[in-house]
Amino acid sequence: MLFLLPFSIYHFKTKPGALGGLLLLWLLLTGLGATSARAQETAPDSAAAVEVAPDWPEDSLGRRSPRGTVQGFIRAISEENYDKAALYLNLDSTLQQDQQGATLAHALQRLLDQGGEIFPYALLSDTYGGQEDDNLGPNLERVGTATINGESIDLILEKTESPEGGPIWLFSSQTVQRIPPVIEQASKPIADRVMPDIVVEKKWEGVPIGHWLAVLLIAVFAYALAWCLIRLVVFLLRTTWPRAREEHTANLIRAFTLPIQLYLAVWIFVVSNQWAGISIIVRQRFSQLTVIVGMVAALLLLWRLIDVMTHFIERRLTRRGNMAGLSAVLFLRRGAKIAVIAFGVIGFLGALGFDITTGLAALGIGGIALALGAQKTVENFVGSVTLIADQPIRVGDYCKVGDTSGTVEAIGMRSTRIRTNDRTVVTIPNGDFSSQRIENFAHRDRIWFHPTFGVRYDTSPDQIRYLLVELRSILYAHPKIDPESARVRFVGIGTSSLNLEVFSYVMTSDFNEFLEIQEDLLLRMMDVIEASGTGFAYPSQTLFLGRDQGRSEERTQTAEEQVKKWRAADDLPLPRFSPERIQSLRGTIPYPPEQS
Repeated sequence: MLFLLPFSIYHFKTKPGALGGLLLLWLLLTGLGATSARAQETAPDSAAAVEVAPDWPEDSLGRRSPRGTVQGFIRAISEENYDKAALYLNLDSTLQQDQQGATLAHALQRLLDQGGEIFPYALLSDTYGGQEDDNLGPNLERVGTATINGESIDLILEKTESPEGGPIWLFSSQTVQRIPPVIEQASKPIADRVMPDIVVEKKWEGVPIGHWLAVLLIAVFAYALAWCLIRLVVFLLRTTWPRAREEHTANLIRAFTLPIQLYLAVWIFVVSNQWAGISIIVRQRFSQLTVIVGMVAALLLLWRLIDVMTHFIERRLTRRGNMAGLSAVLFLRRGAKIAVIAFGVIGFLGALGFDITTGLAALGIGGIALALGAQKTVENFVGSVTLIADQPIRVGDYCKVGDTSGTVEAIGMRSTRIRTNDRTVVTIPNGDFSSQRIENFAHRDRIWFHPTFGVRYDTSPDQIRYLLVELRSILYAHPKIDPESARVRFVGIGTSSLNLEVFSYVMTSDFNEFLEIQEDLLLRMMDVIEASGTGFAYPSQTLFLGRDQGRSEERTQTAEEQVKKWRAADDLPLPRFSPERIQSLRGTIPYPPEQS
């Protein structure tokens, strides 16, 4: 369960420091899982427990659970009512019946005062059946340890049946048999020896007032000593380990510093109380505080590690310009911190004695209902994860999604916003966004230039040849055109025109620059078409009223003579240009044009 977290304080007293802090973290994570599992196991039986419980009369001494038995015993010895304390011991054997129960109860208190310990109440089961996963059997419960003649023994409770029915938890007969009826004390506890007699003689709740004051002083001493030790370790790390001065490593060390300091302070506090001989009554009263501080240390460590790791990832994503990934990291950081707070609240309630098992079961059922009602939200979240993982788009990309075209302004955890050419903002849920066909124009390495020119039907074949040669020459000569992709072809005879298709890639990814280059190319090609003596064809469905000037005989003759010269020189570059001619044409067109 979650409250096993501070248990390491008692079982790892000789290993403080970083190991203890890491152990706290591990216990927290495993404890949370165990708590959830236990909630699932006990939830189905809760109804049965409610039915059976009323048949059991209330035990006036509160012995129905292991926690109630330990609390009742501590309360009885604090009142110095040892006859009442004896009722928490199993005195069924003949040997024990011959002895006085009050004497044994007093002897058990002396054992606990002289270095013995009882686990914090938060670690003790508050159910009728006790803990069933402690490998002690269903009727036994380990609640602490004591030392007799140099030998450490376990303090065990056993479940018995009360005459009225229902379970009663008592200190087991085997444990009681091992308690010597008379315990000699070689000397006074250290706390009694160093304090004035007046604070030793005067008592409060059956304990010398000096013990209460000593606990407060020990707490201050424990924290101060832990602070000094941790600062010394950090100083040595920074001095002897060069990487400790790097930003990321320094942040990681700072994240561990305070949690380990708190854990170490608790460890010193517990050990010092036992060494000083502080009464078990006082130590048990402060046991809840040790549990809470241990939980605070573990939760604080988780909180700081979340900050360190997410800040490190944020810096890397910022350098790469991955704003979508940055949004996801911020969202996950908030979610992780909310989870830490939720588990912390549950843990604190458990440490204070509240039954959280039923609450966890109800929380699980409520979570399922919430998930069913938030299917769209979950779908959008999964869609956002897909967008972040595949990265088909980024903030600032111009893209087309379905019928929407525009620039991506933000990629959130629920939706993506696109600024259209009309300057409106279109918000698309990420679930729909990730399932549509996405065309990203920002990833183009070059832009396609592919106009089709329709010339008049009365254009002669030699004029077509002239156009093919000159238009190709423009493409090959232009410094912004990829020569490998450049081509101009006579692709067909249309209903009202002879069609010449231009195909080439402009070597730029900037669309504004492409428009400038395209404008220059189109103007140059229009000049060539005009120089050939022909012109653009009018669509057949257009009625053109006017005096047709016809072909220019002079220009037609010039174009045809040029083609004859190419033929005579065996230099007609059709159907393709030679590599030498392409090379000679490269860069001969000045771009940008002069006086532009």
